[in-house]
Amino acid sequence: MMDEHLSYQWIRSSRRRKTLSLHIKEDGKIVVYTPYRTPESEIERFIREKERWILKKLSEKRNAITPTEKEFFAGEEFLYLGEVYPLELDHYPSQGSSLRLSFGKFILSQGCVDDARGLFIEWYKREAKDKLPERVHYYSNKYQLFPKGVRITSAQSRWGSCSRDDQLCFSWRIMMAPLDVIDYVLLHELAHIKEKNHSTRFWNYLGSLLPDYKGRRRWLRDNAKLLRF
Repeated sequence: MMDEHLSYQWIRSSRRRKTLSLHIKEDGKIVVYTPYRTPESEIERFIREKERWILKKLSEKRNAITPTEKEFFAGEEFLYLGEVYPLELDHYPSQGSSLRLSFGKFILSQGCVDDARGLFIEWYKREAKDKLPERVHYYSNKYQLFPKGVRITSAQSRWGSCSRDDQLCFSWRIMMAPLDVIDYVLLHELAHIKEKNHSTRFWNYLGSLLPDYKGRRRWLRDNAKLLRF
């Protein structure tokens, strides 16, 4: 019997799957994907062989720094395009925007602190709607991959998606990531116009568009918690 902390979810895949694979979700749940007729004894052997690696990954997830809830006080830091900007509270606001990015800092009207979360979200959304379609257009023309449209969403962890009819969606939260990581997300979804799944052919094609995509993908995976709001 395996230690209880290595309990897992077993998902039998279609008959096309030839090998076993393992995935550890953000919440620490272990998921094993297997060919349809794989016996449980083989799965347990597979888990035991990977036990050291699994325990290491679970430990990393437990020890990962979880960002605290934003409190919107002077000096608190916020991400934009991978850079950190402190917050300044403006006690004598002008007639302009209640929240703006100016001279290396976010400036929030003192009287709007109670509405700060919503103001920040709307600010990031405007930036996403302004910049992402323009960048998609650039890469679309460069690689001859033309989506039907681009939409900005509030998805929590799905950074982008491509529908069957080539409609692209991107979460406004990726505006907190570095520009090269944003480009990875955009090109990942554009590549789905040609290859709809995550097959080897997809990754090879993405690699032809973006040879260093693995490093950018790794940054997104390792820093995803920083992009929560």
